[in-house]
Amino acid sequence: MSDRAYIGTRKGLFEIYRTHEAWHIDQQHFLGDPVSMVLPDRRDGTLYAALNLGHFGAKLHRRDAGSDNWVEVAAPAFPTKPTDSADPVEWTVKQIWSLAAGGPDQPGVLWAGTLPGGLFRSNDRGETWQLVDGLWNVPERVQWMGGGYDVPGIHSICVDPRDSRSVLVGVSCGGAWLTTDGGESWSLRAQGMKANYMPPEMADVQQIQDPHRIVRCPGEPDKLWCQHHNGIWRSVDNGANWTEVHSAPLSNFGFVTAVHPKDGETAWFVPAEADSKRIAAHAALAVTRTTDGGKHFTAWRGGLPQQHCYDLVYRHGLAVSDCGQILLMGSTTGGAWLSEDGGGQWQTISTTLPPIYSVSFA
Repeated sequence: MSDRAYIGTRKGLFEIYRTHEAWHIDQQHFLGDPVSMVLPDRRDGTLYAALNLGHFGAKLHRRDAGSDNWVEVAAPAFPTKPTDSADPVEWTVKQIWSLAAGGPDQPGVLWAGTLPGGLFRSNDRGETWQLVDGLWNVPERVQWMGGGYDVPGIHSICVDPRDSRSVLVGVSCGGAWLTTDGGESWSLRAQGMKANYMPPEMADVQQIQDPHRIVRCPGEPDKLWCQHHNGIWRSVDNGANWTEVHSAPLSNFGFVTAVHPKDGETAWFVPAEADSKRIAAHAALAVTRTTDGGKHFTAWRGGLPQQHCYDLVYRHGLAVSDCGQILLMGSTTGGAWLSEDGGGQWQTISTTLPPIYSVSFA
């Protein structure tokens, strides 16, 4: 059972740990710096932290298991843009938006998704990175577009535990893409999604879908969940087909989803009010859970603010531990809550942290 977790914020990285009584903030790192993503690598205990330093660019730091010291390693970087390129996108990494470890048979392999929408791979624990040209060069990329950001970005990276060469990624706004050969070739995997924000004749176009977050169930890898810009979708065939879930309460808009590590029928969401408002649904924070593949949902509110609550939970702001019972959630207004009963009751970790970008368990 997890007893340590990490919170990446606008003003640093915070570690929390559990005592016999409750969870508490333990240590702070990179205080004052935006930490856009944190990856605890469970293969060897390494911890990675991505920083977004504005004028100084995106940075990546690594802390080895058993060490108190952070070492700066290489950050993903695009090659020089050809002078004759017609690509309107600037080939400069603005932010490391997602990090994922390769499979257990790939020691040292890391994946990184960036703004703009580049996917990068490292074979040496972040010492060097290579742009995955196979995805960058798909013809459909010209139709990718920004959602909340001005440029498209890769926020979800789902490695298949059965085959490390099989990876599914989510792009806002660019749909979902799958490789089965380690990144050499890619195919669209957004069939069934629908973009209500587009003209009707374009709503079904796969490469302009905005999957806010995609997660895979490790114990049932063919089962994937997606919180889309205008709904919740699930797939039971590794993303080949997606089906909309119509029974979600409160709102079909939100940014985050989490899936039970063993049970692909169980998933959690945080409903919000759409588009320009981007606050907790009805100004009262709730976490919704389904245990039957989306046929029914329960809205859990115990311990969460229910009046004048304008918190929003970002794409990486909800995590579930390996046991499937402990959840950690962080909001844009610095609230952090933890549940030890699958989301039924929440304890407050803090309401005064900086805006939270990501949470994860060790």
